[in-house]
Amino acid sequence: MRILALEPYYGGSHRAFLDGWAARSRHAFDILGLPARKWKWRMRHAAITLAEEVRARQAAGARWDLLFCSDMLSLAEFLGLAPAPVRDLPAVAYFHENQLTYPVRCEREWDYQFVLTNLTTALAATEVWFNSAWHRDAFLDALPGFLKPMADFVPLQAPDQIRPRSRVHPPGIEPLPPAAPRTPGPLRILWSARWEHDKNPEEFFEALALLADRGIPFRLGVIGQEFRDRPAVFETARQRFADRIDHWGYKADRQAYGEVLAWADVVVSTAMFETFGIGVLEAVSAGAFPLLPPRLAYPEIFGPSAPEGSADFFYEPGAASLARRLAELADRADRGDLWNGDPRRGVRIAARYGWNVLTGPMDDALERLNGGGR
Repeated sequence: MRILALEPYYGGSHRAFLDGWAARSRHAFDILGLPARKWKWRMRHAAITLAEEVRARQAAGARWDLLFCSDMLSLAEFLGLAPAPVRDLPAVAYFHENQLTYPVRCEREWDYQFVLTNLTTALAATEVWFNSAWHRDAFLDALPGFLKPMADFVPLQAPDQIRPRSRVHPPGIEPLPPAAPRTPGPLRILWSARWEHDKNPEEFFEALALLADRGIPFRLGVIGQEFRDRPAVFETARQRFADRIDHWGYKADRQAYGEVLAWADVVVSTAMFETFGIGVLEAVSAGAFPLLPPRLAYPEIFGPSAPEGSADFFYEPGAASLARRLAELADRADRGDLWNGDPRRGVRIAARYGWNVLTGPMDDALERLNGGGR
């Protein structure tokens, strides 16, 4: 099959997802992507820009069997602007995130139109793929509350129209070299999330301060993606923990990134919003122990009901609880038994999300849609 893949934000995890799948798929992907900047403008103009590009390619002889796009595209607008043969293709919309449940710092930051773009994209798609079951349910369950304040013509039936066409297909991860045997020393703690408010960095650094106040030694790595407008707590923490920092700042180079993951004993998340958690999973694949809040998509990947999962991977929310668990793990690491006798457990969990496992089912899902109508 020939897949027309449209990505208005072709960078970061969006690009890694498409490139990782396309490199292993038995289908031929024609990826049309726009640079990953100014995401609001991308959502507003990408349908126009990409429709023009598709029209030009079709005029030059390109043909496709299926359309695949991310949640950053206004699919309904694109289909209205695209040439007829493309409009008739089965269309899959992949939701990496959504603009309805993403937490904003204040109400005025929330642009309702982006939520409506996500809604019309889901309605226009033949199937809607989510990266986790939690993400699917959070989005669909929140839609009625968003729609009810409308003055009239409220499309309350929309969630029921989307849900039967919704599927869960987690993103694959790239294989990383296995970590070397742990060398003695203080617990090595990793933050690999973006430097943004929805990842709740204040709680993470507060827990580290409590750990330091108890006199528990640790080393620190903070390597998530940075942005110009980032929470002030990062600079405060850089000064506060300067004598404990081994790694600081975003690692764009894949090899350097993998080396830091292999360095870590524990990867911590304090996220308030995380639709999947690929950074955590990659760290676990390299040997890091996950310490996570019992919310979001984490329980379905790492919880007791998941294959190889465990309640041991979770802490009760709050800095004090996180600090207590880190102290416990520091003691276990000192005794040489961080994983309670099963050091390969995390690697086995991560292996379930390798591209070698996920590519086939995703390719099969596209084939089932080939030739189907919306």
